[in-house]
Amino acid sequence: MSLELITALAAFAFVTSITPGPNNLMLMASGANFGFRRTIPHMLGVGLGFVFMVVLVGAGLVQVFDAYPVSYTVLKVFSVAYLLYLAWKIATAAPPQDTARSGTPITFVQAALFQWVNPKAWAMALTAVSVYAPSQSLGAIALVAVVFGAINLPSVSSWTVLGQQMRRVLTNRARLRAFNVTMAVLLVASLYPVVLPQAA
Repeated sequence: MSLELITALAAFAFVTSITPGPNNLMLMASGANFGFRRTIPHMLGVGLGFVFMVVLVGAGLVQVFDAYPVSYTVLKVFSVAYLLYLAWKIATAAPPQDTARSGTPITFVQAALFQWVNPKAWAMALTAVSVYAPSQSLGAIALVAVVFGAINLPSVSSWTVLGQQMRRVLTNRARLRAFNVTMAVLLVASLYPVVLPQAA
């Protein structure tokens, strides 16, 4: 892979990783509700889970979906249902002083598995493999995964930091509830291209 292509891949990885999406919105909400330290497993699950997803997609997993088109519909329905459930969880999250008793942040495994029902993660992985590793050689796929791993984790972690800093503003139940409901609404809004693809 040429230097120009690697540079383009790095730019693509940064733009897609740093912009709003289900992962980043949930990390921001987790940072505000649980703080940075308790959100570390969530961040690692996003970063490493996505790298693993890129490897499997590059290794030919997409061919399985192409062979069974109904699987795309099943994946879409499950994705929408799970994201709606997560949005409800965010909207009804307990205040920071209560989270130690009644709330738990998303775990590493949950965050890693979430990539498989995250529409944005699928779009990123499919585009990255098809554009930057069209030969689907092991070396090209590994390079795409490494570049994304190096850029994705710091990018998504910045959203956790942003959420943690917002704790200074979210000093009462009303503000925190308004923040959580806003994050939940934005998470649901991120489903728009999935539910209405013709309008995207």
